[in-house]
Amino acid sequence: MAFSVNTNAGAFLALQNLNKTSSGLETTQSRINTGEKVSSSKDNAAVFAIAQKLRSDVAGLGAVQGSLDRALSTVDVAIAAGEAVSDLLIEMKEKAVSAKDTGLDSTSRASLNDDFTQLRDQITSIVSNAEFNGTNAVKNSGDSIVAITDDTGSSAITIAAEDFSLAGSKVNIAATDTISTQTKASSAVTKLESSITDVNTALSKLGAGSNRLSLQKDFTTKLSDAIEVGIGNLVDADLAKESANLQALQVKQQLGLQALSIANQAPSTVLGLFR
Repeated sequence: MAFSVNTNAGAFLALQNLNKTSSGLETTQSRINTGEKVSSSKDNAAVFAIAQKLRSDVAGLGAVQGSLDRALSTVDVAIAAGEAVSDLLIEMKEKAVSAKDTGLDSTSRASLNDDFTQLRDQITSIVSNAEFNGTNAVKNSGDSIVAITDDTGSSAITIAAEDFSLAGSKVNIAATDTISTQTKASSAVTKLESSITDVNTALSKLGAGSNRLSLQKDFTTKLSDAIEVGIGNLVDADLAKESANLQALQVKQQLGLQALSIANQAPSTVLGLFR
């Protein structure tokens, strides 16, 4: 190699290697700091785009889980109301059956009728107040329970209110019905038996709907977790490997600095030729 003070090829090469080492060290430090081997599109454009799409899917599933939680809460309120109404209907039937007794004295019948009307009015109160987040599924012509299952607004689960509303045809007790006479008590027993059957059928549908919502929620949670793991496989850094790389690159950087220093001293050897 020719001696030259104008061009120092060894220094150029040492500088190139040092810059390469510094770049690798910067990349490794970024991966350690972020925990990701692909934290921006500059790292890997294709993988970053895929990861971003998957992140949007996870965000959509998060919204779905919120919808399912609200739907489940609405169903829980409806079930609680239905069970309370069913219990009240059974108590009312007990009062009505007692009032059917032709030998019952007027005082006892009046007492039974008072209890009956209180229970009847309580049903109306329960049905009107069985609301969650603005949705009352059990009132007459109530609201359907809808679970949104994707971010486009489509719904895969709809529980129609007409299937289980506890007012109207499900509870055949007019707001003015009483058991003040033996005839009225007999009529009330017939209505109550029908109502008890209808309400229990509605409760069965609500229970099935709740189970379906729970299954959908479990599936959504598992799907979200699986996608999260997939994203991690794409972008997460192997920190054990990066730690080893960091140690190696730091040593290479120190050696590169020494090599550059030695290369920069090479032109001074030319002075020896002129002594």
